[in-house]
Amino acid sequence: MNGSMKKNNRIPEFAVVGHPNEGKSSVLSTLAEDDSVRVSPMPGETRECQLFPVTIDGREIIRFTDTPGFQNPRKTLKWMQDYQGSDEFLIRDFIEAHQDDLDFHDDCKLFQPLLRGAGIIFVVDGSRPLRNMDKAEMEILRLTGCPRMAVINCKDTETAWLGKWQREFRKHFNSIRLFDSCRATYKERIELLESLKGIDQEIQPILDAVVDAFRRDWQERNRQVVELLLGLLEEGLVYKHSVELKKESDEKELKKKLHREYEQFLRKLESQCQKKMRRLFKHNIFNLELPSQSILKEDLFSEKTWEFLGLSSSQIVIAGAMSGAALGAGVDVAAAGLSFGVFSTMGALLGAAGTAIKGREILAGTKLLGMRLDSQKLQVGPVKSSQLLYVLLDRQLLFYSHIINWAHGCRDYDSLNAVQDNEKATVKVGYTTNWNRSDRAVCEGFLKSIQDDVPMERQRDYRKAMAALLGRTLEAISLGK
Repeated sequence: MNGSMKKNNRIPEFAVVGHPNEGKSSVLSTLAEDDSVRVSPMPGETRECQLFPVTIDGREIIRFTDTPGFQNPRKTLKWMQDYQGSDEFLIRDFIEAHQDDLDFHDDCKLFQPLLRGAGIIFVVDGSRPLRNMDKAEMEILRLTGCPRMAVINCKDTETAWLGKWQREFRKHFNSIRLFDSCRATYKERIELLESLKGIDQEIQPILDAVVDAFRRDWQERNRQVVELLLGLLEEGLVYKHSVELKKESDEKELKKKLHREYEQFLRKLESQCQKKMRRLFKHNIFNLELPSQSILKEDLFSEKTWEFLGLSSSQIVIAGAMSGAALGAGVDVAAAGLSFGVFSTMGALLGAAGTAIKGREILAGTKLLGMRLDSQKLQVGPVKSSQLLYVLLDRQLLFYSHIINWAHGCRDYDSLNAVQDNEKATVKVGYTTNWNRSDRAVCEGFLKSIQDDVPMERQRDYRKAMAALLGRTLEAISLGK
């Protein structure tokens, strides 16, 4: 293998090779997290190599190169089989012999990154039969002597030809990987990069550093998502607004108006949060089309949203008890995290009673926002029902799950079923309903800490505990747990 990858800039490069409409560009786009890669079913769309660097913290760590397909694989293979020179110069001599021949334009361009030391990722559609042309191309790539991996871009339901592909690939490649480029999760992308280590022992230390950089970058993105979620809660759940109450004012209509204004305010906050989340995961060009059955298609304040997201009725009551206890007795903060002591009985009972409110009643307005009336002013906020916290979090966590599993090479997201939050579901489909009592106690304490006059040190403790809970949840979602 040419030493440029190892000795010069130590940036590993991989040439992605394959036919149009078989997943080559989709695999490249997904690995590079770059939705600017053109995904086209038309032969001849790629006539020149195009480099797609992956940059983390301002430093390029790996490169993927989109290559033209083979133009004359049979003639190219024949030339290589008849070649009498040194194997070390095979690629160089082929390019020199054919660079002015238009019939070999694409083949020469394909070999350029191999000449400078790139490894090979050969992508095929495993749902179609194996052809003699494919065997010729595999043999060409073997004769180059470059480290190479075969990627079978194959859906789970299309496996009739898979065995034949795998048997043939074992003759020509150092590593074989099944990879659905339109459904690839973060975990599967990391596993593919890990597999690249096995194609050449000499580049394994470099790829160790690459995989480590990917993981650290993902952790940093999750940390920023946690900050986005905390900011959404801190701004959305402490909302207060007061207006002058004039004699001629219709109090009932004014309350409705203030409630509508709050809904618009929170919808805007949520939208801004999701846009920032989308940018964090490098979806810059194509819009995310959520599956048609997604609960995220519902409005934040719709009855359906509150029916299928947030806590169950019994959990709301228990959470209310925690909320009352947090007010009546406070919460002990231990060195290892939050450990909740004995609840103040009166506070717990009052909290539970205050929280046992049906979602329909909460959405009516006054039981959500805590409107107050004095002789001159009407004030709304802050939010009285902690259920809004859980509904908000569920929506953002579901969006996060969609966005991290939306492969960059996919251009038809609506056809996928990445997350099965079915509209016919009869149970809660969010994440918070599976949190244990300790987790919900963290949420309740955090809510009280941002809404009430709580010492700054205790606010920091609750924020830290809430951040840790959200961080664990994001990590579990990333790994498909």
